[in-house]
Amino acid sequence: MIVLGIFLFAVALLFLGFEMFLVLGLPGLMVKEIYFGGLPEIVVGQKIVGGINHSTLLAIPFFILAAEIMASGRIARDLTNLVKAFLGHRAGGIGHTTVAACAAFGSVSGSAPATVAALGRIMYPELIAAGYRERFALGLIVASAETALLIPPSITLIIYGWLTGTSITGLFAGGLVIGIFLALAFSVYVVIDSIRSGRTGSAPLPWGERIRTLGSAGWALGLPLIILGGIYGGVFTPTEAAAVSVVYAVFVEALVYRELAVAKLFRIAADAALTNSVIFILLGMGSLVSYFITLAQFPAMVIGFMEAIEANWIVFLLVVNVLFLIAGMFIDPNSALLVLVPALFPVAMAFGIDPIHFGLIVCLNICIGMITPPFGLDIFVASSTLNKPVATIIGGVWPFIVINILTLLVVTYVPQLSTFLPKLILG
Repeated sequence: MIVLGIFLFAVALLFLGFEMFLVLGLPGLMVKEIYFGGLPEIVVGQKIVGGINHSTLLAIPFFILAAEIMASGRIARDLTNLVKAFLGHRAGGIGHTTVAACAAFGSVSGSAPATVAALGRIMYPELIAAGYRERFALGLIVASAETALLIPPSITLIIYGWLTGTSITGLFAGGLVIGIFLALAFSVYVVIDSIRSGRTGSAPLPWGERIRTLGSAGWALGLPLIILGGIYGGVFTPTEAAAVSVVYAVFVEALVYRELAVAKLFRIAADAALTNSVIFILLGMGSLVSYFITLAQFPAMVIGFMEAIEANWIVFLLVVNVLFLIAGMFIDPNSALLVLVPALFPVAMAFGIDPIHFGLIVCLNICIGMITPPFGLDIFVASSTLNKPVATIIGGVWPFIVINILTLLVVTYVPQLSTFLPKLILG
C-alpha cells in the first residue's frame, strides 16, 4: 500500500509538470508524514545527505568534468578521425565510424548525453554527405551514444554499484563486453542498411596516412588506456581513475593541443557543476525514497508474491525488463534506477541471480530508456545539439529500439555473457 502510494503520487506530480527531484522527493516526504510520523524530522535530512556521502560517488563529478573538457576540445575529434581512418572504407564505413567513435568516446566520458553532444556535431554532417537518410543518421547517433552507459567508465554502473554494494570493477568488466556486443549489433544493422541502399564506403586511406592519423591521436588514446588499464591493472580505483582523467584531459587540451584557455576551463567547469548538481539532488531524493521502500518491506512482499505464483528467475527477469521499459518511457532513466533497484535487487539475490548480471540487465534497460519516446533524454539532447525536430529523431530511433530489445533478451537469458570477464578479473 505504501509503495503504491509513492508510485501514484509520483505519477501525478510527473504529469502535473513538477521537476524530477520533486517527483522523487515529495512522495517520500508524504509517506514519512502519513505512515512513519513517529520518525524524527532529522531522519529525512540524514537519509538525503547520507545517501550521497559515499566516496564512490566522487567518480561522477570527475568523469562529467572530463567529458565536458573532451567534448569541447580536440580529443573527441581525434578519436573520431582515427576510427574513420581504419573503418571509413568499408561498406557503411561512416556508419561504423559513428558506432565505434561513440564507443571510444564513451570509454573516456561515461556519459551518453555528452557523447551525443560531442559526436553528433561531428558525425551528422558526414553521415548525410555519405548518403544516409536523415532519420537513420539521427537514430544511429542517438542509439550509438548508449554504449557510453555500458563501456567503462559508466556513470550508470557506478550508481548501481553504490546502490547495491556490487564491485564496480566487476561491473566495468561486464559492461565492456555488453557494450561491445551492443555496438556490434548496431554495426550489423548498418551493413544491412548499406546493402539495401547500395551504399559503399569511401576509398581506403593509404597505410601511411592511417599511421599518421594514429600518431596524431596518440594523446587522445592515452586517456582510455590510462583509465581502463589503471582500473583493471589494480593501479587505482574507479574514483581515482576519474580524478586522473580530469588531470590528463586538462593537460592534453591546454598544454599539448593548446585549445583550452583558463576562461574556457571556468565555463566548462560551471556547466559540469550544473550537471552534477542535478544528478546529486536526484541521488539524494532517490535515497530517501529507497529508505521508505525498505521500511515498507516491499522486497519481501515481491518475494512472497513470486513464491505464491511459483515464478522462477526467468519470469522475474521478464517482469524486471517490462517495469524498466515502461518506466523509461515516462521518467528519467536514472530516476527509475534509483526507485526500482532498491526494491528489486533483494528479490534478484533471493533468486540467486548474479549481482553483476542483474546490474548489466538494469543498465541496458537504462540505455533503452535514454532513447525511448516520449521522454528519452538523448532524443532531446540531439534535438538541441543538431537543431532537429524531436519527431524526426523519434522516427529514426525505432529500429534501434528493436535492436536494443533483442540484445536485452540475449543479455538477460545468457548470463555468461555478462559474467565471464568479471570472473576472470575478480577470480
